[in-house]
Amino acid sequence: MLKPKRKIKVVCAMSGGVDSSVSAALLKRGGFCPERSRRVDVTGVFMKFWSESSGNSNRCCSSEAERRARAVARKLGIRFYVFNFEKEFKKRIVDYFLKEYKSGLTPNPCVVCNKEIKFGLLLEKALAIGADCIATGHYARILKLKTKNLKVKNSAKNSKNIYKLFKGKDSEKDQSYFLWRLNQKQLSRVIFPVGDYKKSEVKKLAEKFGLPISLDNYKESQEICFVPKDVNTFLKKHLKTKAGKIVDSNGEVLGNHQGLALYTIGQRKGINLPAGPYYVAEKNLKKNLLIVTKNEKDLYKKEILLKEINWISGKEPKLLLRVEAKIRYRHNPEPAIIKKYKKYSLIFDSPQKAITPGQSAVFYRREELIGGGTIA
Repeated sequence: MLKPKRKIKVVCAMSGGVDSSVSAALLKRGGFCPERSRRVDVTGVFMKFWSESSGNSNRCCSSEAERRARAVARKLGIRFYVFNFEKEFKKRIVDYFLKEYKSGLTPNPCVVCNKEIKFGLLLEKALAIGADCIATGHYARILKLKTKNLKVKNSAKNSKNIYKLFKGKDSEKDQSYFLWRLNQKQLSRVIFPVGDYKKSEVKKLAEKFGLPISLDNYKESQEICFVPKDVNTFLKKHLKTKAGKIVDSNGEVLGNHQGLALYTIGQRKGINLPAGPYYVAEKNLKKNLLIVTKNEKDLYKKEILLKEINWISGKEPKLLLRVEAKIRYRHNPEPAIIKKYKKYSLIFDSPQKAITPGQSAVFYRREELIGGGTIA
């Protein structure tokens, strides 16, 4: 008589929101599992991140969010733990964020948090307590393929599978853009239970499962979780900003800026110059100059340099490579070519507006995310 397969142990990140709550419910109720014949043992985990002070809680992990997550875990009858990642979050995410702004860049902390914390530190802790994998409420999809069915050059001898990353079914909620730094080892241990659902379907599932979440009052934050008010107020508090001159492309002085860290490429509001509008075109850190233009066409470029390239497959594809690329989360993918001569460059078929150093350029082939890089 065959022995029943043991349960797959999954640690599900629970934020108290509808997406992660439904993810936990789907796993618990057998509605989603990569090994359909296997039962799932689910543990809920709430992560505590750094906040500026006790009076200003991090949006991702407020006491109210923890209360909701606990209530959902209780409803589902699963174990629930709180992991305190405050020190690690401060060092790996907040300090990185401030360092990048000080260097004149405009970083995307969510991309780094996914790599370092949610699919880095959390995964390490989960494996350490005996879990097989982790699950989150991200709107993205992972496809596992057997390498024996693929023509994969130079694949590791011990590797039996390759993991591909795809956009979520809901194009409006797709979060694959923020996951381009993940690698094969991480993807092999990750489940996205709501990736095959639309947001409207997820809300209906929350109601069907009777989860203790108020869908009417629930709002999704689009802001940076550890910034209490606005980014500039946060930067002024934590960085020493140095005032300087605002000039046009010819070097003519037009006014004064409050510190280069407080401005980003393409910015229009907050420059405070008469006879505008003006747009931020460039930042000269050596001379502490903010370069502006009245001509919006000056913000458009076709070619950009990239650094910190990551290929989801773990192998660099043959270049030149035609892709569709996004230079910001809400940017529509645009046709482009990736080439490499000492450095990587991304060349769009048509000029793109306000390409911002520090942000992510992410490469797609239709629905598949194949890699990405940081705009240099």
